[in-house]
Amino acid sequence: MDVGHVLLLVVAGVAAGIVNAVAGGGSLITFPSLIGVGLPTVDANVTNSVSVFPGYVSSVVGSRADLRGQGRRLAAIVPTSVVGSVGGCALLLGTPARAFEVVVPFLVLGAAATLAFQDRLRALVGHSSADRRWALQVVVFIGGVYGGYFGAALGVMYVAALALVLDETLNRINALKNVLSACVGLVTVGVFAAFAPIHWGAVLVVAPATLVGGYAGARLARRLPANVLKGLIVGFGMTIGLVLLWRAFR
Repeated sequence: MDVGHVLLLVVAGVAAGIVNAVAGGGSLITFPSLIGVGLPTVDANVTNSVSVFPGYVSSVVGSRADLRGQGRRLAAIVPTSVVGSVGGCALLLGTPARAFEVVVPFLVLGAAATLAFQDRLRALVGHSSADRRWALQVVVFIGGVYGGYFGAALGVMYVAALALVLDETLNRINALKNVLSACVGLVTVGVFAAFAPIHWGAVLVVAPATLVGGYAGARLARRLPANVLKGLIVGFGMTIGLVLLWRAFR
């Protein structure tokens, strides 16, 4: 990589870390940037998954105040996220990507729409605590599978699904999203480091940049009013979905 490539990846990493912490979807910045510096598509995908992991961790640190009182909930859903992530990584390494490339844009657009209309849709989930516990496990597992396979807009999907099944403020849900995204990221680092073609030079450039951006983004998200944060997540999710749709069918 030349100096221009390094600068591109640094800027992309910081921007992705901020976006992942505030709304999710930062991989849509780093993934094409890695392709732009010459990496093949599959190599760029797995390299990106490893590179953005530090940003997820710093997002957790930056949002730790909103995690207070949620320890038992995290203990119940983190194992589900890990299992789903392992399944997603297995899908990526063992199956053709084309079919999922076609489905992904609709999943992202659906997640953004779900968050936009969450108040109307919440009644469909069920009102009892048992119903909500079951629904929570389902959405965490599906998010883990998606994140292990592709990961772009994972944060948008997690926020939308969690907001549908939990009676919590959006800031506290965003903090949960950060933890779950970090869990997915940890699994992908382990699996891809063992079985996938990672370009470690690119990782050494992008990863520290996402670390800085992730912490800054988490601090920013805590200061935003709920309606503004929701609007940013929905808007960014719709943008990501449309871009992925264009890329899948161009």
